[in-house]
This record gives sequence, structure tokens and C-alpha cells, in this order.
Amino acid sequence: MLVTLGLLTSFFSFLYVVAPSIRKFFAGGVCRTNVQLPGKVVVITGANTGIGKETARELASRGARVYIACRDVLKGESAASEIRVDTKNSQVLVRKLDLSDTKSIRAFAEAFLAGEVLMEEKQLHILINNAGVMMCPYSKTADGFETHLGVNHLGHFLLTYLLLERLKVSAPARVVNVSSVVHHIGKIRFHDLQSEKRYSRGFAYCHSKLANILFTRELAKRLQGTGVTTYAVHPGVVRSELVRHSSLLCLLWRLFSPFVKTAREGAQTSLHCALAEGLEPLSGKYFSDCKRTWVSPRARNNKTAERLWNVSCELLGIRWE
Repeated sequence: MLVTLGLLTSFFSFLYVVAPSIRKFFAGGVCRTNVQLPGKVVVITGANTGIGKETARELASRGARVYIACRDVLKGESAASEIRVDTKNSQVLVRKLDLSDTKSIRAFAEAFLAGEVLMEEKQLHILINNAGVMMCPYSKTADGFETHLGVNHLGHFLLTYLLLERLKVSAPARVVNVSSVVHHIGKIRFHDLQSEKRYSRGFAYCHSKLANILFTRELAKRLQGTGVTTYAVHPGVVRSELVRHSSLLCLLWRLFSPFVKTAREGAQTSLHCALAEGLEPLSGKYFSDCKRTWVSPRARNNKTAERLWNVSCELLGIRWE
């Protein structure tokens, strides 16, 4: 027993000694573009913390008017205040958006489109669908959708639908959907889309991340010729609040925190897809570490993407041609 503990202690001591080198390796790609954003308008969901907050900070530092759309307005205001001070940009605004409630999504979109804050607000250049939930116990949204599907996919699907005309009139414009490498494990089970017959909190998250990529793929096809492009991204393994529903993951994150990305590092691929010049021909593609990356065969299935699109419209009660 003592020998085992000694070996474990030596192993972790070694890991922490070499941590700086490992950290540099796992930090991943960096958004290199110097594009500035004066006069540009950005909406980021879940930007009160983590990757979204760092994405908002960087875009604000480039002069954009940034809307932090989040469920917890108090946390949002705290994040916005910090970003305003850091970037000297007063145009960091907070609005309530609960992706688990379609009434909240519609209220947010209605207020934004009506120019709730600034009556001259007539444009939207970048929409980053960043918010999400992970490994929740089985539960349903206000509209009766399984929570991972409802928040991670259907909530952002509806939000994009409601804001799309504003994106089109602001073209060139971009939609960035934050997915994950775990989409490789996901599967769209149309016979049990709400996981009522069988539920695994881990697989439910993976399924929803696959849905993000299929949505991006189908959206790109339908946006051809509009000047609006869309991209799915894997931010990497990042220290964030996303794991709060899993005590095991929280423990692993604490143990291996020196070897995973910071929120700032995790934001780089979202920033790359929002800002980098010349990405238009790659609309609908999936990125990781600031470069195009292969997706699973299921994520390349056009028939599944189209069917998921149609089912999503039916569930949300919308017509999206």
C-alpha cells in the first residue's frame, strides 16, 4: 500500500514538474487575425462565464458592441462590468436569455430586433451560440424537451431562426456554434429523441453536440448566396463550470487542471471562426484548434441533417424554409 502511494505521489509530482511543457502542447491553436470590429454587433450566449466570457472580452477589445445573452443577469452584469473596465469599451450589454424556455428566447429576440437599448440598432454581424449544459440528471425544459437537446440544440436553433433576417441584412455575417469532439460518440435517435425510453447523461450531451454540427451543416446549405456563413467548433478540453453536474468530472478537472485549456485558450477557435478572413468557402465545416477538422460519419450524413432540421422545426412550431 505504501509503495503504491509512493508511486502515485512520484507520478503526480513528475506531472506537475513537466506541466508547463504539457500545458504549452495542449493550449492548442491561437486566433491570429488582427481584424478590428468598430461598428460591428455581436451576440454571445452564455457569455457570463468561461469560454463565452473570454470570447466576449476579446471581441469587445476589438471595438464591437457585444451583447451578453445569459440566464443569470447578475452574473452577466458582473462579467460585463469587468470586460468594460478591461477593454475600455462601454458597449458591453447584458440581456436575459434562458435557452431552456422558448418564451424567454422569443422575448430576447423581440427586444433585440426592436432596438431595446439603442434605437439605431439595425444590424447583427456575429452570433455565437456558445451556452450549453453538460451531464445533467434527467430533466425537461419549460417546453417539455429533454434538457440537453432543448438547451444545446433546440434553444440555439430557435434563436438563430429568430435573428437570421437581421444577420442577412448585415451581411457579411457569421454564426458560430460551439460543439465538441464528443460528437463522435453521439447519435441522433429519432425514435427516442427526448431520451424517454433510455437516458444516459453522458450520451445525452454527446447526442446534442452531434446535433450542433448537423445543424451547422444544414444551415450552411440553406444560407448559400445570402452572405451569412456558419461554423461549428470544438473548443478543446477546457476548465469551466460546464462540469458542475458531475462530481467525478469536477474531481478530474481539479486533478488535471494544469493540463487542460484555460477559458481564454478555449475561446480561440470560436474567435477564429468569427473573425478570420477567407473562411467563407468553409461554411458548414467543423473546426478545432483554429483549423478545419474531420467530423464523424454521422456528422456528415446529409439525410440525417435534413431530417433533424425538419423535426426541430416541428418541435418548435416554426417554418424555416
